[in-house]
Amino acid sequence: MTSSDDPGTGSPAELGPRLPSPLCEVPDGRFERHGVRLLLKRDDLIHPELIGNKWRKLAPNLRRAAGRTVLTFGGAYSNHLRATAAAGRLLGLPTVGVVRGEELAGRPLNPSLARCAADGMRLHFVDRSVYRRKNEPETLAAVLRAADAEDAYVVPEGGSNSAAVRGCRALGAELAGHADVAAVACGTGGTLAGLAAGTGDGVRVLGVPVLRGGFLTDAIRELQTAAFGGPRGHWSLEERFHFGGYARTTPELEAFARDFEQRHGVPVERVYVAKLLRALVALAEEGAFARGSAVAAVITGRPFPEPHAGGPARRTPDPAP
Repeated sequence: MTSSDDPGTGSPAELGPRLPSPLCEVPDGRFERHGVRLLLKRDDLIHPELIGNKWRKLAPNLRRAAGRTVLTFGGAYSNHLRATAAAGRLLGLPTVGVVRGEELAGRPLNPSLARCAADGMRLHFVDRSVYRRKNEPETLAAVLRAADAEDAYVVPEGGSNSAAVRGCRALGAELAGHADVAAVACGTGGTLAGLAAGTGDGVRVLGVPVLRGGFLTDAIRELQTAAFGGPRGHWSLEERFHFGGYARTTPELEAFARDFEQRHGVPVERVYVAKLLRALVALAEEGAFARGSAVAAVITGRPFPEPHAGGPARRTPDPAP
């Protein structure tokens, strides 16, 4: 286990990420009638397996791991667990995934966890009450012992730590000068914390939390303080578009996502990206963006499993923590 901020000697760059990720303007009447341009920052095209913000957050942590086992945390359908497992396979690093829900240990693996296992990740299931306390030093030490991974490099849930936040700063730098507003869906807040630091004060950064609870403001401030010594950038959160909580959806949101896919030919990931895009359409209709402004939506992921010709992917919601 380590808490050092010094970089390690790994080389995730050998995986050939596509950086900077493409930035494209898409014609959409719902924005154009308000004098607003919609841009898509296609972070989903950075790497076929380490998609979007997962690359930006994992790469600096993989360097710091310096070849050691990487242990991290997630729910039964965690994008972060899948990305970590894929990185381990591609770089030859052992990985351990601590999965929320001890009751899952005796069940067949769902497609997401099966992908993790196929990529060589060793899965360790823990009780939900233990999972909630995973950041407490004594609980974390006990989890590491139980997982036989006491010497592992630990990456937090969602990959958000100071190294990840600094890694996401490049995303902001790529958007600076191209957008007036940069918007991203938020889970743990690490991507927004780095994005806002990279854009500086010249770009308004908007976060759309996909969980209920209103806890992210403090979390983002803490992440920026840990990464940069204090607040950075001009950012705010729009809390109205979680659609019931993490991995929850509604028929209206599903219909919106299908329509956006048909309009623009972009696969819309349902847990994060659909909520972000729906929020931006609503805000444009409310006049939240000045006429003549360019709004960039960061596309942080793709549906899992990948969509088939018959339509968009489906997934079973992961219970909220």
